[in-house]
Amino acid sequence: MRVAVVGATGAVGSTMLGIMRERAFPADEVVAFATARSAGRRIDFGSSELVVQELTDAAIQGFDIALFSAGGSTSGEWAPRFVNAGAVVVDNSSRWRMNDDVPLVVSEVNPEALDGHSGIIANPNCSTMQMVVALKPLQDAAGIERLVITTMQSVSGTGQRAVEELHDQAEAVLDARELAPPTMYPHQIAFNVLPVAGSFPDGSDYTDEELKLVNETRKILSDPGIAVSATCTRVPVYTGHSESVNVQTRDPLSVEEARSLLSGAPGLELLDSPADGIYPMAIEAAGRDEVFVGRVRRDPSHERCLNLWIVGDNLRKGAATNAVQLAEIVASRGLYGAGRMSAARAG
Repeated sequence: MRVAVVGATGAVGSTMLGIMRERAFPADEVVAFATARSAGRRIDFGSSELVVQELTDAAIQGFDIALFSAGGSTSGEWAPRFVNAGAVVVDNSSRWRMNDDVPLVVSEVNPEALDGHSGIIANPNCSTMQMVVALKPLQDAAGIERLVITTMQSVSGTGQRAVEELHDQAEAVLDARELAPPTMYPHQIAFNVLPVAGSFPDGSDYTDEELKLVNETRKILSDPGIAVSATCTRVPVYTGHSESVNVQTRDPLSVEEARSLLSGAPGLELLDSPADGIYPMAIEAAGRDEVFVGRVRRDPSHERCLNLWIVGDNLRKGAATNAVQLAEIVASRGLYGAGRMSAARAG
């Protein structure tokens, strides 16, 4: 099996490569692709070294699976070319997520959506990803009518330059030096909270990050009727998104039942003894592939509402790990090459 990693020199792409090594992904050959200026760069890949290649029509031939984390414009141009050359694409950008013929998949939540894919599989947004891992067992048990979400998103979700800006600003504040004008966000992020994450589409009071939570959650959970209200914020944390989620279930669900469901769910770890200081925190989720949930409690204003605190590493499970997990499912179930065509015909 030949696997391409497109955007291999970026934060998520390099994390994908690391996770493939950790999980011993069953590839006979891995090829790294990036921009022309990164071509020729060498990347450590365990016992071997990858030489970064530039995307060309000749170079993309003969792959079985391609993992993309190179932005929407690159994905829009090159994902179909990889598919036409015979590969299955797992894409981490927002380019294909809401296309009706492209499955939007979280490995523990809706892997059945991979059946009969048309060559492109979409990875959800990081905030949506971690949340639906925690919501799925509650939905299966009691249904979900409404979600009220507030995210606290780390700067690594914006990219490495935002991480460096937070670091530089924090150092300047602590050293009582004048801060350079911010370039990654409208305002200083160090020791601050910005009540906005993402950008505003024309005519909308909600950011694209907030709209992703609305639309992607409904698609992944296969329920367009779920009411969703979202506020996304940016906080001075390097890695790890935190979310306060109020869940209104369709049927009654006790706190005890919810804890039991969450404690046994795949990909999820329950940390819920707040009086003892045990609850999910971004600093402890960083570097981990699990989604963490805690502060499970009844909303005193509504008998069918629960409050949850959900935390995950936005670079790993929120992006790279899920992409690799989806590629593993595609490989193990033979949903590529001739196997993909057979599954599509059977569907």
